[in-house]
Amino acid sequence: MKKMNNIKKLVIAALMAALTAVATMAIQIPSPLHGYVHLGDSLVLLCGIVLGPLGGALAAAIGSMMADLLTGYFIYAPATLVIKGLAAFAAGLVFSGLAKSAKVQVNRYAAVVISGISSAVIVILGYFVYEIFLYGVPAAAANTIFNAVQGIFGIIGAFVLFPLLSKVPDIRDMLNMPHITPKKSAN
Repeated sequence: MKKMNNIKKLVIAALMAALTAVATMAIQIPSPLHGYVHLGDSLVLLCGIVLGPLGGALAAAIGSMMADLLTGYFIYAPATLVIKGLAAFAAGLVFSGLAKSAKVQVNRYAAVVISGISSAVIVILGYFVYEIFLYGVPAAAANTIFNAVQGIFGIIGAFVLFPLLSKVPDIRDMLNMPHITPKKSAN
């Protein structure tokens, strides 16, 4: 049984990495500094929440970096690997800490938003530091606006997708959320 659970978690992690890459590549709005704004951060956030800090970091980092490589943003790939991994790691830590804390009564949807904020801050600061080396401080500072917008859309996307993912039995089990069950029909 434990082996089957490990296989399910591995499959879900691979699926989350692939979905992160697809969400990142599907809509790309170029930013002034050769980067782009995308919807992939919602999946980065959900990787951390669903898979936990370590598994989420690996899935988000690999999926996000693959999107950079597959769309020609090679210069960002190394930074993306680290930054998105750290963002998902932080999201997973914050979410699990808030969702499981007996002292702090935080609803899981509020935990998604709070963990999303921590994730977005890491992305904004991470790319700011990286872009200082590439383009200098003024240009890197200007690009923080685009990273902030991306972070906001990532939080909104994760907030919308979280209830849907929570209804998937295997993901609900991973989240340790047995109390959330699909509504039964009146028939």
